[in-house]
Amino acid sequence: MSNAASPIQIGKRNCKNRITMAPTVKFAAGDDGIVTEEFVKHYESRAAHGVGLIVVEATCVAKEARLFPSQLGLWCDEQIEGHKKLVEAVHKYDTLVIPQIHHGGLGTHPECGPLTSPTKVQWNDGDRDVEAVELSHEDIKRIINQFVEAAVRAKRAGYDGVQLHACHAYLINDFASNVNQRTDEYGGSVENKARFGCEIIAGIRKACGEDFIISARISGADPTVAEAKEVADFYVAAGCDYLQVSCGIGEFDDVPHDDSLPYNKIAALGVEMHKHFRGRVPVSAVNGLRSVESVRYMLENDLVDTVDLGCGLLADPAFTEAILGNTPYVKCYSCPNCAFGPGHTHPCPAMRLRGEHEFSVIPE
Repeated sequence: MSNAASPIQIGKRNCKNRITMAPTVKFAAGDDGIVTEEFVKHYESRAAHGVGLIVVEATCVAKEARLFPSQLGLWCDEQIEGHKKLVEAVHKYDTLVIPQIHHGGLGTHPECGPLTSPTKVQWNDGDRDVEAVELSHEDIKRIINQFVEAAVRAKRAGYDGVQLHACHAYLINDFASNVNQRTDEYGGSVENKARFGCEIIAGIRKACGEDFIISARISGADPTVAEAKEVADFYVAAGCDYLQVSCGIGEFDDVPHDDSLPYNKIAALGVEMHKHFRGRVPVSAVNGLRSVESVRYMLENDLVDTVDLGCGLLADPAFTEAILGNTPYVKCYSCPNCAFGPGHTHPCPAMRLRGEHEFSVIPE
């Protein structure tokens, strides 16, 4: 049994507790993708309240692959200095911090570039049906290199590692899913579908060294729970230190879950992955964990190694302190139309109670 305050080793780094901040896209960075003072204050506030590890929101590896036009980036050297300021602000509190490096794939915003995919596919981007561009072998190698270069920039900025965005229908997830109908070495078998992610992981490990955390936020159910575990096995064999588990493309029905438990079906994917990897690499769960009791239940019953918190920490950075020490905090209201959703220009009720005026772009 582990409690929330127990330290844990992630890769070669020591994390002071089991509470991590999930990557939630929150602010507009501008077309240049550069960190602003808003970003620094936002993440510093969560570190100041004691969170053990922060995963900075989806940070794009290529300007043409952004999920929206003002997404944060690490696609060029000019972006490094802003990230340094963010890292320095977080490290003051002995909090680990890694950016989630990302390529839009089927989630690319049409104002940024074409939707891309392992194979040609008709895809609904929310407003229309679009034919995604099939990546050539040369494209794949170029994008792998873009991920590695972004990780090198992250290391230069002082980050403790990176997280690959390998879920939610973005490009790494697309390769691991049934969207991928390729017949070359990047398609067909589970091993081949995992190859794209594995080559990114191996490239980052070679370029950034053994003490650099490589995490992957994976789907726990693409195309099935069993195959998702196989994909994760390949990622770990390639050098991944840490698995943070969410969902991917389409519905999933093959994960056992009792609705009376204090965590939902997406968080249950993390529980299933933890059973598979127990003792090999740390595994985290995310989604709907917005009460002190639910977070403690996950950790004290050894269901996962760490717990990723999104809305709870957005609503109040003091949520971490409440989990660790029973101190007061303002709860997330679980609003039907979350104030952290796309295009909203009003603060959430919890923020209003705290007298803050932070605004959202899109949740992750």
